[in-house]
Amino acid sequence: MKFFTEIDIPSSPVRITRDSRLTLLGSCFADQMGARLQRAGMNACVNPFGTLYNPVSVANAAARLCSDAGFGPDDCVEMGAEAGLVCSFSHHTSFARSSVQEFLDNANASLHEAAAFWGQSDIVIITLGTSFCYMRDGEVVANCLKRSASEFSRTMLSPGQSASVLSAMVRRNPDKFFVFTVSPIRHLSDGAHANSLSKAALLQAVDELTHSFPERCLYFPAFEIMMDELRDYRFYAQDLVHPNDQAADYIWEKFSSCFIPDSETEYMKAAEKLYRAGQHRPLHP
Repeated sequence: MKFFTEIDIPSSPVRITRDSRLTLLGSCFADQMGARLQRAGMNACVNPFGTLYNPVSVANAAARLCSDAGFGPDDCVEMGAEAGLVCSFSHHTSFARSSVQEFLDNANASLHEAAAFWGQSDIVIITLGTSFCYMRDGEVVANCLKRSASEFSRTMLSPGQSASVLSAMVRRNPDKFFVFTVSPIRHLSDGAHANSLSKAALLQAVDELTHSFPERCLYFPAFEIMMDELRDYRFYAQDLVHPNDQAADYIWEKFSSCFIPDSETEYMKAAEKLYRAGQHRPLHP
């Protein structure tokens, strides 16, 4: 007897091992999966610009990693809400610092380290969060930095627009295999219908990519696993929007089964054990 709709996950032509070099870009779901890969002992660089949500910002981040072009004073922006912090429109606010120099030192250190890693990465995992994006002076920003809404215009990318910028990213990096996911985290500020439209546009864009680059792009159905197999609010955090740890662990198990061979199981268990041991505070240092 079956009690839920099980999502069929296609077999992956690439396998993740301890020798793989993985770069993860995108929404906070990328942060969750990236943290689990790192705990399992895998070589993973996770969101070197902080959390990114829309396809254009993700593609811009990949382009910056390719060029390794550093950030300068012209990129620095004072955050709003009297935060007294400096950031850039290419970064999440977690990169904000109290001065221009502190921000640039931190942002460029993260960039140069990640760019060197990107050059050797063989697998890139992209998690797309929303089709909605904010624009300032005709450019899409990764984050509005708590500045006045009057500075920005808001639009929803069409499936074709998202597919276009992501296709350019794939073409620019012929040495990499791309795994695309759509974040199961709902963006409900505009209502459930707008969120559904946004996610549908992302799903269409990724479907176009997997058909255009069948040997280099794969879709992993994290969104469908959450919506169908885990269709219950007991799998959500208290905000009823984000998947809770139990849901993230379940999706991680599905991801591992798809991409990580059984030969890595003992290594991953040992790495996880070392990680957990490192989290304990010694009673007698």
